[in-house]
Amino acid sequence: MSPTTRQICFINASHAFTHYGLLVLATAVLAMVQQDPETFGTAYGPILALGTAMFVVYGLGALPMGWIAARVGRKAMMVTFFLGSGAALASASLASGPFGLGVALAVMGAFSAIYHPIGTAIIAEAGGNRVGRAMGINGVFGNLGVALAPVATAFLAAQFGWRYAFLVPGLLCVGVGLLYLREPAFDAKKAGVQTRPFPAIPAPVVRHAVISLLAIAAVSGLVFNAFTLLLPKLMQERLAGNADLLPVVGMLAFLATICGGVTQYTVGQMIDRKTLKSVFMPLAIALVPGLLALSFLQGWAVLPVSALVASAIFGQVTVNETMTARYVAPELRAKLYSIRFTVGFMGAAVASPLIGFLHEATGNLALAMVVLAGVATVTLCCALFFPNRKEELKPELWNVSAAPAPAE
Repeated sequence: MSPTTRQICFINASHAFTHYGLLVLATAVLAMVQQDPETFGTAYGPILALGTAMFVVYGLGALPMGWIAARVGRKAMMVTFFLGSGAALASASLASGPFGLGVALAVMGAFSAIYHPIGTAIIAEAGGNRVGRAMGINGVFGNLGVALAPVATAFLAAQFGWRYAFLVPGLLCVGVGLLYLREPAFDAKKAGVQTRPFPAIPAPVVRHAVISLLAIAAVSGLVFNAFTLLLPKLMQERLAGNADLLPVVGMLAFLATICGGVTQYTVGQMIDRKTLKSVFMPLAIALVPGLLALSFLQGWAVLPVSALVASAIFGQVTVNETMTARYVAPELRAKLYSIRFTVGFMGAAVASPLIGFLHEATGNLALAMVVLAGVATVTLCCALFFPNRKEELKPELWNVSAAPAPAE
């Protein structure tokens, strides 16, 4: 296995661990209210809200990561991610009350904040001339973490207790980190990655792309996080109908979410052949009616519609991450990824308390789905301002666009 392939495998694994760890609580809460009611109570909303600090720290923590990596190196940052987030997730299993659990999750959020700014920049570099494909595959692994979290958490919690749902993935993450510690620092040039020289893109075009990207990140982060958090509860309410059917809930959430992984791979392939806006717009258009439908659907119809919504949400993520690679020079990408993910994750931090509050107020998730549909409409409006340039597919044309017009 080549150094580039090994590096991509480790970074893809870190993407899966990031999203898995952030979503353990969303399913574990369904077991905690049954197995440990004297410690955590029996209400879904307050326990889910214990993840709020985790997402706030996760969002704010992404901001300085690009600057820190420039000083200590990307490898050191990724080793810290594996060991720190894994140990914090495992320590959550030792929590003796809500405060301890909230603190452990917040610490995990701080270490998890390392992945997206640093890991995504490494993938963009390792992807070479096929960055869309690399981003798509990386997105599949992130989606795999999202999809496995409910089904694996449900199994571990049902078989061994909710504490094992935190302990087992935490120890696995630490184990992978110890293996990564033996890897040399990655250098794309030394590894022989084939890349085109980055073109001279006109500054107004870059500003247009960055503004569009940050505007979408501000609202899409809330939809992404809220949907992945509420999906296990949605399946319980609309399909399982019984809190004792925890493994069934986890499997249904897995089936819906894994469709997003298939879409991310497909979108990654399409991005290398089509402009970003032409891929993003159909996804944004499909998302709004899908969320509205989930506000009232019951029974098995919920499963295919949830799969459609997951596909649209995760497909958008791949487009957004590729936009940075296409419009921002390599030496600035980690810093822009830091800004972009901070903006997105701050919106995501609202998801946990928002879903908890709306569920407590109404007793179900219908209103929450309507609210998310409204936010997705804002995302659609922002996407209308996406740049749509043919130069994305033929970077050599940027030099023609940037050249001054000949004097007459």
